Amino acid sequence: MSDTPLQSLQDDVQRLLGRCLLRLQHYERQLKWIVAHHAVLVSTEPLRADREARIADTARKTLGLLVGELLGSGIVTNGTESPAEPTPALTGTTLSIRMGFQLNLTDTEFAQLTSDLKDLVVLRNTLVHHFIEQHDLGTLDGCHDARNVLVDDQTRIDHHLRQLNEWGNDLVQLHQQAAVYFRSDEFRNFIVNGIYPNGTVYWPDAGIVRALKQAVGVLAVEGWVSVEEAAAWIAQHYPDQLPGAYGCRSWRHVLHEARIFEIRYFETDGQRSAWYRERRSH
Repeated sequence: MSDTPLQSLQDDVQRLLGRCLLRLQHYERQLKWIVAHHAVLVSTEPLRADREARIADTARKTLGLLVGELLGSGIVTNGTESPAEPTPALTGTTLSIRMGFQLNLTDTEFAQLTSDLKDLVVLRNTLVHHFIEQHDLGTLDGCHDARNVLVDDQTRIDHHLRQLNEWGNDLVQLHQQAAVYFRSDEFRNFIVNGIYPNGTVYWPDAGIVRALKQAVGVLAVEGWVSVEEAAAWIAQHYPDQLPGAYGCRSWRHVLHEARIFEIRYFETDGQRSAWYRERRSH
């Protein structure tokens, strides 16, 4: 027995509604991936726990929350203040930095995108919760109207999905480029020695500062260490840690730039020499 015109239309509506909902689920899944991966934590230790935590966090969020987070951090206007330069953080023996990728838009583009994405959230909620309420699927006219609406909705969803896929592809490329950089000598110099690519030094965790601290632990006499003896000890144990690599003329220059050491001069057997210790907190 062939379907009636009404049954055929109802089948079309069900098919189109199902297609829209599947595309929206694909959109949410892709958006969760982007939100979870647009910020990167780079460390000297494996970061599976951090990555899994970010993925789990986004998995619990609704489309509206995901869109809000994307617009608040992943996509910004050109007038938004740039994120601070990545700063290393030392926890135990693990050194890590967090950095993020952003898409910068003009104010007009950002406003339009914000409006479009908010409309998409409303569309999703309408299709999931209110579609049957808004259309009389028991009549030919109601089914015709519902089908026409769903055709337009599918076009809108497909547009957003293509846009999101482009962002996702760009993010994958950025991750690949970042991975190449993370394996470079320049990045290793930043992680190990605290030297930024532009040559400035993050002194609190500079490699040479860590070496000076270790020398205190090994050579200190009543808390003080001879600068000359520390230099000799570091040359033996960390030969790559040299003042010149940090833009300094001497070891005393390093101690001064680090701003965490005290320097004093003591006279022994008629010879005046420089000694140092870590500053004591008050």
